[in-house]
Amino acid sequence: MTNSIHKFRVAGIDGEEIDFAAFAGKKIMVINVASECGYTPQYQQLQELYENYQDRLVIVGCPCNDFGNQEPKSEQDIQNFCTKRYGVTFPLTRKLSIKGQSPHPLYRFLTSEAENGVMNSTVKWNFHKYLLDESGQLIQTFPSAVSPLDDQILNII
Repeated sequence: MTNSIHKFRVAGIDGEEIDFAAFAGKKIMVINVASECGYTPQYQQLQELYENYQDRLVIVGCPCNDFGNQEPKSEQDIQNFCTKRYGVTFPLTRKLSIKGQSPHPLYRFLTSEAENGVMNSTVKWNFHKYLLDESGQLIQTFPSAVSPLDDQILNII
């Protein structure tokens, strides 16, 4: 369990807690998202992925303003944007810090081999994807340019 994402609980954008332990038995994709990014249309692909595979995959979007100040909106505005523009139904966290002096513990886990037991990685931009297995172990990371519907991802799911 020490190298599992299942130990984390994160505040959801809607005020509800997101308990990663509740996702045991499903693959999990964690992705940092932003409303004003060139990759923002990936919300549509993420929603499609979620709808097609929600029996075995959970997507957790983490709004973040760390990259190019591309998520300046309030959490309410982010939620409204995602719902109205892209029909997002997968869980979103409150805005998280990913880089800098105090990254959120979830992202310290995802980016540090010492914590996740698999690999070190760096989130270079919005829409960086982390894929974890059914026991919460990190499997792979995908850069922003890789579509959520890319065969590399679909073949793992």
